[in-house]
Amino acid sequence: MRNTPSTVHGPCRMKVKVWGNHEAMSVAAAGCIAREVLRCPRLLVCLATGSTPARTYELLGCRARQSPALFNHVRVLKLDEWAGLPMSDRGSSEAYLQQRVIRPWGVSQSSLVGFVSDAKQSKLECQRIQKWLARNGPIDLCVLGLGSNGHLGFNEPASTLCPVAHRALLAQQTRAHPMLSHTTVKPRYGLTLGMAEILQATQILLLVSGAHKRRALKRLLREEISTQFPASLLCLHPRTTLLCDREAAMQAPAQMT
Repeated sequence: MRNTPSTVHGPCRMKVKVWGNHEAMSVAAAGCIAREVLRCPRLLVCLATGSTPARTYELLGCRARQSPALFNHVRVLKLDEWAGLPMSDRGSSEAYLQQRVIRPWGVSQSSLVGFVSDAKQSKLECQRIQKWLARNGPIDLCVLGLGSNGHLGFNEPASTLCPVAHRALLAQQTRAHPMLSHTTVKPRYGLTLGMAEILQATQILLLVSGAHKRRALKRLLREEISTQFPASLLCLHPRTTLLCDREAAMQAPAQMT
């Protein structure tokens, strides 16, 4: 199989590229991010956590070892955080990014901005992030994953969506996320950027991997925009690139070999 993508053209505004496997997709994603950093050394990048982008971040860590100054001026913004979980908990977004991004990439601690998971007043914490982004944004590049129920960050399916950083009630399947597999008490709430803040990003990179995401990906590509499937709002963004692997795609495109 060639490590070349198949580009899918459809009614959705997103540029869609299907790769043969998760590794090829991750290599492509790492290349996209690295190119943006080289173009704009002070890039403000918003990062999702989870299993899908983990290999992408690892590959960028390899680049950092080869070019130690590559990420010296990059600013990293956390997309979301589990409310009430200690910052030191290995399931927190903080721990994830420290382990996979901040230390391996050589990003300074002062360049990481994000929700404090165990803040005493989550409303004030969300307002802090909202104000910081209003002063320092918009996001240059937002790296996202696709939730099985269509959530982005912790923007869960609902009749209405909050546009700015807020505390969100988590769906039951979100509370069963593998990041929380070791915890006995699952957080009921998450702290997350709002959909308006995400959609104001200059560029969005959406990564989708695995057969368990097929149904969500199929719905996304229908271009039926609904708050009941928050990821569908990405169809409104002019510079969203979707990278997925063949397992997530419904079928292998005819031109892929």
